[in-house]
Amino acid sequence: MRLLAQSHIANRYAQPTEIMAKVQVARAPGQTIVSETLSISPDTRVDAVELEDGRLLRGIFQGQVEVAYSAVIDLEPRIEIHAGALQHRWSDLPADILPYLMPSRFCPSDKFLRFAGREFGNVSGGAKMIAIVEWIRKHVDYLHGVSTAETGAESTFIDRAGVCRDFTHLGLTLARAGGIPARAVAAYALALDPPDFHAVFEVWLGNGWWLIDPTGLAPIEGLIRIAHGRDAADIAFLTTSGPVEQVAMTVSVAKI
Repeated sequence: MRLLAQSHIANRYAQPTEIMAKVQVARAPGQTIVSETLSISPDTRVDAVELEDGRLLRGIFQGQVEVAYSAVIDLEPRIEIHAGALQHRWSDLPADILPYLMPSRFCPSDKFLRFAGREFGNVSGGAKMIAIVEWIRKHVDYLHGVSTAETGAESTFIDRAGVCRDFTHLGLTLARAGGIPARAVAAYALALDPPDFHAVFEVWLGNGWWLIDPTGLAPIEGLIRIAHGRDAADIAFLTTSGPVEQVAMTVSVAKI
């Protein structure tokens, strides 16, 4: 499937502010960048860094700065996670997968061990992940205004409401508490309404990563990877050293 992903971000910076941005489509298995354009107005120098977990832009912005990105992407077919996906013993996992078993800033999985064992301890692997996602969709409402950029999985578990970021943090937390490696993924998403940068996650089962949208708002076959990491702190589309005022932001994905 060929998709066109676009984003336009306009912010106002009152003083020289260091920024890190992740808006470019990742060079990753299952997706091929056919063409892309990046423009910054007014013309501002940025460093483009290729990382294993995504592509990073670094620079210093001041005044009103607009970042516009567009990419044509070919996506290979994806399949939904299935109940038979094998869960590995920790000793059998590749070494680079092990960090995604650990608690992180927004995902205190060590505090959910008892709950995960009681709720999902009778199944493993793909069946466990399906049960976790079903639990989240049943017990957590998709609702704007309940959470903030500082909200973690504990608060979402208590409030039982949030947006894609919160659903993903809770999914990551319960997966790791159940012994399944899990990492957050930032994505452009086809058919997401309203359009926005989308937070989903993936789990390591059967010697591979399986993408999951815990909100159920976007089909996995239309997800375009931007970056991955332990939680939202690693995959934010913009991180700044000081205050910033958002002027405008649009995101869109369409079939070609």
